[in-house]
Amino acid sequence: MVDSRDRSALRTQVNEVVGLLSSLTHATLNPAFEQLGMPSVPEEAGTKGERVKLSFRQVPDSELPRVAQRLLEQSLVHVSPSRRRRLEDQLWEEESPAEIPKKSRRELARALDLPELVQHHDRFLRLLDRLWLTEDPGPSLDDLVNGRRPTTLRDDLQRHVFRNPGDWSAEELFEKLGAFEAGDARFARFLEGLVSADVLLDEHLQEATVSTINGCLRSSGTELRHIGTDGGYPVFAVVPTGLHSSRRPKNIIFASLRKPDIRFRSSVDNDIEIVGGRPGDTLVYDREIPTEGLRWRDLHSWWQDTRKISDPTEARINLHQRLRESLPANSPSQWNLYEAYHTVLRPSVDVPALLPEVWLHWDHKTVKERGPQALLRFRMDFLLLLPHGQRVVLEVDGSQHYTRDRGRTPDTGKYAEMVAADRDLKLSGYEVFRFGHDELRDLDATEKLLRQFLPAMFRRYRVGSS
Repeated sequence: MVDSRDRSALRTQVNEVVGLLSSLTHATLNPAFEQLGMPSVPEEAGTKGERVKLSFRQVPDSELPRVAQRLLEQSLVHVSPSRRRRLEDQLWEEESPAEIPKKSRRELARALDLPELVQHHDRFLRLLDRLWLTEDPGPSLDDLVNGRRPTTLRDDLQRHVFRNPGDWSAEELFEKLGAFEAGDARFARFLEGLVSADVLLDEHLQEATVSTINGCLRSSGTELRHIGTDGGYPVFAVVPTGLHSSRRPKNIIFASLRKPDIRFRSSVDNDIEIVGGRPGDTLVYDREIPTEGLRWRDLHSWWQDTRKISDPTEARINLHQRLRESLPANSPSQWNLYEAYHTVLRPSVDVPALLPEVWLHWDHKTVKERGPQALLRFRMDFLLLLPHGQRVVLEVDGSQHYTRDRGRTPDTGKYAEMVAADRDLKLSGYEVFRFGHDELRDLDATEKLLRQFLPAMFRRYRVGSS
């Protein structure tokens, strides 16, 4: 789980942009460093350029993606479009984007109807300005001699795409943009933009374009998948085809203090209710899961609204107390995992919510009563609902998972049931990560493990990426 990624290329690109800070005054350098997440350097340490270099040398590799993102969002210094593009490409590589081969790119470009995509000129141009180079190249010697204004890509677009539809095909446009040679992450964002409601204002056209693109993408193991809505329009993202199920969660039953007694209020609408027991013994999250996944922000808001708690801080503390109550008293490893998750990611509310004791299956009969048709696993230790509908399960393995007689005798039957249940989970669209009890033996060891594991997992599932 160690993050051994080589970030030398990213460091080079970040350093190139960070160097622009030397144009600021001595007095404003430290506030700028703070804004970017870089260490402060006293004025007496040297010239402005020396202070910038000294500060940047102290930024560890693990913090480079965060500094890069802040550089792209800052307004301290002007970053040229070409320099911004190079920095974006290196930063987006951190997401380990799915590969989209050149052959698939050409095939889908040839399959697209360019006039359909560019019906709304301004919207289409905004997408191109955001992802491709449309800046003025400056006059050539021939332009200066003949008194001509240099021709830009934007000029060519106006002439060959907008004023004279049919001059260029989608393949020619992709060629001019450099889309066939672009990084996988940039090309994926381009496809997502092409089929978004920011460019196409007709839902049927969105769906038809997605179908056309997917016909060319699937051979490469990727597809545009419907992951949510924005203003009533569907939102699509490029994801590996094997990542997850396309089904959307309807009810999340979690943090139960005992087995819930469930009944359908309306089987047609899949409305359920918990009956019996004390109120609040089982939590049911029944709101729509956002495109970004279920974050602490969403869970806090739900808890505050449903429990009618006026103070957000009080609601947050109350929720975490309630979630801790659901953790098994005989599993200190689960406690350590839950606490370390919050310590490592504190104080962000935009990270995925870690849901404990989530009911995967529910059967009103016991396993003994059900017999051979009994479901293999009822609950998951922890569930994360990540962007694009991805579902990740974190399981903590104590000796009870593979022994009997209170850990004294190995039990191959129990182990077989566990791996069979894992297979079922994966076939149902879940990714399962298991942690051994010894890995989580104490809080310090668990924190050290999660500081390595969580960044790598979040990159894998594009958590926090734009």
